[in-house]
Amino acid sequence: MSDLTPTADRPGLHVSKPSPSTPATGSAVCHCGASATATGDAQVRALVEGYTANHGPAHNKNGGNR
Repeated sequence: MSDLTPTADRPGLHVSKPSPSTPATGSAVCHCGASATATGDAQVRALVEGYTANHGPAHNKNGGNR
């Protein structure tokens, strides 16, 4: 499997939770330059919500600010 971690060249959101007993991990990189990482289920949930609301797909709602 290829590396799915987002980069400046390949922005996006990646979340991993290999098993129910391990904490989730997440990373996000937006084409606007913002980036963040999180560890733990609650923190990763907040990362996903923040990325969705303010980056990535949210930029397309405002006329595609890229």
